[in-house]
Amino acid sequence: MTQTVREQRRHVPKSLHWRARFFERTAPAWRHLARLESSVLRDEIEKIGIEQPIYIAGVPRAGSTILTELLSRHPDVTSHRYSDFPNVYTPYWRNWLAQRSGRQQAEMVERAHRDRIMVSNESPEAVEEVIWMQFFGRLHDPTRDQVLTENTSNPEFEGFYRDHIRKLLLARNRSRYLAKGNYNTTRIRYIRKLLPDARFIVPVRNPVNQVASLIKQDRLFRQANEEDPRVARQLGMSGHFEFGPGRRAVCIGDGKDARRIKEHWEAGRSVAGWALYWNSVYSHVLESMAQDTQLEPAVYFLRYEDLCADPEAVISKVLDHARLDVDRATSLIAEYAERISEPEYYQPDFSTAELDDLASICQPAARKLGYSLRGGV
Repeated sequence: MTQTVREQRRHVPKSLHWRARFFERTAPAWRHLARLESSVLRDEIEKIGIEQPIYIAGVPRAGSTILTELLSRHPDVTSHRYSDFPNVYTPYWRNWLAQRSGRQQAEMVERAHRDRIMVSNESPEAVEEVIWMQFFGRLHDPTRDQVLTENTSNPEFEGFYRDHIRKLLLARNRSRYLAKGNYNTTRIRYIRKLLPDARFIVPVRNPVNQVASLIKQDRLFRQANEEDPRVARQLGMSGHFEFGPGRRAVCIGDGKDARRIKEHWEAGRSVAGWALYWNSVYSHVLESMAQDTQLEPAVYFLRYEDLCADPEAVISKVLDHARLDVDRATSLIAEYAERISEPEYYQPDFSTAELDDLASICQPAARKLGYSLRGGV
């Protein structure tokens, strides 16, 4: 009975965990195989253009998952899926084998976040971060600047990345690539250098509610790791460092904010820590747009409250910004207009002092994003 209970409390399937560790340890060999795959497919992938790729990036808990799910179902679009991990390196061969393996229809379950979103192995997911980590060793070092700009140069990565996207498009017979990845907020200028017509969607939410949701998720993943110590390792191998024992601040610029975020977290000031995280990331995107006037039209800030208040109109705006054919998505718009609503499964319970801190910390970015914050309320 003890063994049964222990296994019921597992959050990471044993087979997935050990496969992930295998791919992590043998990553250099898989990078070599990826280049071999590209060489074999060179004639075919050279015919494929990467046209207006779509990037969804921001701070977690602002609707990025439901947005990714919606856009991935557009008939022109494909993205990475849960099933693409841990073998993210050879997308064409992996998909070719999967399509011929006679796999059963994927089972839908509520994801680990416990937020009503049902997923399966075929659901879209933030997977490409594994590739970024292979080529940029500093990306999740909270003591080093993680920002990549038009001055960044990594020819090996750039060729690998373009080939990777084209192989995924070829494998799925789609024309548009969609990537969900919150850390891409620090790479928008670099991505535009590689893919000049890229489109960016940055989900954002009233910081009071978004911070409350961030704290709730961090608590859930810490609890999950207590029940199954593989959780933190699994999150790290898949490029997720937002929640749980492996939580790290995003280091932008001189690292002053990242150090303060860490100090707040370590002192138990979760609200202040996450509020500074929120303001740091969104301020960086806003400042990047201010410094590069050509970037501004490529970025769409999607306010979660607007999406919930008028989903049909906002979804249409998102599709238009992404340069996706709205007429080919009328049924999708109608379906998600019915599904999207404000969450009711929790309410912020911050003290007056915590709300004062949050309002003070988030005010710079919040004001520019149309949020009015007052301390204590």
